[in-house]
Amino acid sequence: MLSKPISRRDFLKTGFLGASALLMRPWLAWAEMQSQWPQAELLGRNCVGGMINLRARPSVNSQSLGNVYEDTVFVWLREVVGEAPAGLYSRRWVETPEGYLYAPVVQPVRNLPNQPLSVLPERAGVRGMWAEVTIPYVDLRLINEAPQSPWFKEVLKPRLYYSQVIWVDDIRTNEQGQIFYRVNERAGTYGDVFWAAAEAFRPLTEEDLEPIHPEVTEKKIVVDLNHQTLSCYEGNNEVYFCRVSSGAKYDYQGNPVEEWATPLGPHPIWRKLVSIHMSGGGTGAGWDTPGVAWTSLFVGTGVAIHSTFWHNDFGTPRSHGCVNVTPEDAKWIFRWTLPYVPYEPGDVMVEMPGGTMVEVVEG
Repeated sequence: MLSKPISRRDFLKTGFLGASALLMRPWLAWAEMQSQWPQAELLGRNCVGGMINLRARPSVNSQSLGNVYEDTVFVWLREVVGEAPAGLYSRRWVETPEGYLYAPVVQPVRNLPNQPLSVLPERAGVRGMWAEVTIPYVDLRLINEAPQSPWFKEVLKPRLYYSQVIWVDDIRTNEQGQIFYRVNERAGTYGDVFWAAAEAFRPLTEEDLEPIHPEVTEKKIVVDLNHQTLSCYEGNNEVYFCRVSSGAKYDYQGNPVEEWATPLGPHPIWRKLVSIHMSGGGTGAGWDTPGVAWTSLFVGTGVAIHSTFWHNDFGTPRSHGCVNVTPEDAKWIFRWTLPYVPYEPGDVMVEMPGGTMVEVVEG
């Protein structure tokens, strides 16, 4: 265990990559970017908009070993149980080679680069593909003259993160021989289009959307707000279980907010999308997020079960009404529930009485 605080320079030496370092440098070549991430089967990323503190033990009362900057990528050794910070629920911490980080603000990621395609597939007369980010993050270059999305206007360096799903509709090769994909969105988009390193994206296949247990007709989901859990039932048999983050009880200033509550009652899934750009809220309390994957909408106001990459606090209410789940859980639920979604267009709406029923209860 380290006995003195870690400096910014020490973090870089031990394999940590700070976002601020990237902001001082030009567009990095792919090989250079890869060389700066630590080599390990499982990595973590600081997924909050600021610094987090590295501790000598899994407790905020233990010795501080330094700060971990936004988008820093580090080795994830294991998850352990420690002390919950004051006012928070989770006791989960991530052990790294240098100390402990509070797990809810750390996204588990992997670094799995891909062999770029030279030609895009064509399905149902549409050229393009759905693609999943399989590295900690990938930097984007804007193609249109000015950013349109609120999220892009507020960030210094636009990125997509591990597990996000996006639409790819063109391929280009630069003078150095690196292949880039043109990425954009098909639902909820503001119109921004980007180039990004092709190695960052795994092309999704029809198998990724293949229905799970399509022969079963009696399916339902139960979301328990008191216990922050989700269960999938076939008849009376529970076939899947996961933790969730439902609507937050308090806003960022600690004030109660009824409008963020996940609506109680039975609701049928009425629309499913492989990926959607989600936005809403007002000034100071709004949100704007591209590439939200495996989205199953079950309330007409936009409430959905969907993949979440911007926090790792499952088991704690903290959404704006939606049911946040891990990318792996969201994908399983997406494939299991009705209606089933074909690769093209990757977006299906169903008329009432709707698809699989989602029962939101209070335990």
